[in-house]
Amino acid sequence: MLDKFITPVIKPLLTPVVMLMHKRGITADQLTVVGFLVGLLAVPLLAFEMWYGALVAIALNRILDGLDGALARYANQSSSAGGFLDITLDFLFYAAIPLGFILANPEQNAIAGSLLLATFIGTGSSFLAFAIAAEKFKLEKPQFKYKSFYYLNGLTEGTETIALFIAFCIWPQYFAVMASIFAIACGITIFTRIHGGYHTLKQQEADANKAAENVPSSSNSEVIDD
Repeated sequence: MLDKFITPVIKPLLTPVVMLMHKRGITADQLTVVGFLVGLLAVPLLAFEMWYGALVAIALNRILDGLDGALARYANQSSSAGGFLDITLDFLFYAAIPLGFILANPEQNAIAGSLLLATFIGTGSSFLAFAIAAEKFKLEKPQFKYKSFYYLNGLTEGTETIALFIAFCIWPQYFAVMASIFAIACGITIFTRIHGGYHTLKQQEADANKAAENVPSSSNSEVIDD
């Protein structure tokens, strides 16, 4: 929900760092992989209840995630392969953080953490499934034109998820409560994405079929001279 407002603010702040990285020969895909590995460090830190160490790992992951896309655009390295790598590792990172809290306190956090992970699957699958169909119909990306694929909006997006992770680390004793509330918000996102995505694609298919019916076949357009 907040991504479309936060992203334009952050992008200009990344430019000087991106320029320096480009001069050093660093690629966007390298940043993506390094950022993912740094983010995974949060899991053992969370498991051993080193909350602020985990918070640093999460923050670094998100900074590098912002830099990789900016670097790809600056260096004209944007590609479907890079977009695929980025979004795949992002979703793995998102799933890893609740797992860390479950390992830290299974008795208290297991149910809420599992519920959150289940809804993460729903938001992620609805997001990616629509992106595939959007590519088929060549739908425009009005809010995220620089992205390598279509970003379907929702109540819970990247900005809200990272804010949640930060809150988890600051107030870990309230993980179960916050995770449960956010899971409900994710459920709303899943519903709106399925409902909106389904009807959008149905309309696209209807428009495509109508356009096909209005195109005269080659046999009808031929003129036969006697």
